[in-house]
Amino acid sequence: MDLITSEEKVKINERLQFLLENRGKISARIAEARELGDLKENAEYHAAREQQGMEEAEIRRLEERLQSAQVVDEATAKSAAVVFLGSKVRLRNVQTGTDGIYHLVGESSGEVNDDYFEVTANSPMGESMMKARVGEQFRVKAPRGIKVFEVVELL
Repeated sequence: MDLITSEEKVKINERLQFLLENRGKISARIAEARELGDLKENAEYHAAREQQGMEEAEIRRLEERLQSAQVVDEATAKSAAVVFLGSKVRLRNVQTGTDGIYHLVGESSGEVNDDYFEVTANSPMGESMMKARVGEQFRVKAPRGIKVFEVVELL
């Protein structure tokens, strides 16, 4: 089962809608390219067909993900005072004493945000911080050694 936040569900639905609406445009591109003649050497036709295949695969993946996903109630996790999927949390690196804000997500959005670091739930960091409470420390096995973090506050 795939756990996602309500925010992630909205983004998945938006991406799915875009791809579904784009089907007609790709079909039109394929039809135009087909009219240009010889399909063996028609780069526009082959590019459009390749894009169509990739987008159809993405549509199937997103539809399957939405069917099997369970939306996490972020308010329940916050009221329980534990780090859970969707939580934004201030962590302190115990070795360096520096603080940072981390957002625990089901799948990376790929967006860069200056306000917080995105951590996926299935990463070593995400698995380690899951269900931690304010004041608790947890260890993360990182490529450059073990790092220790303390949960300062849930945001």
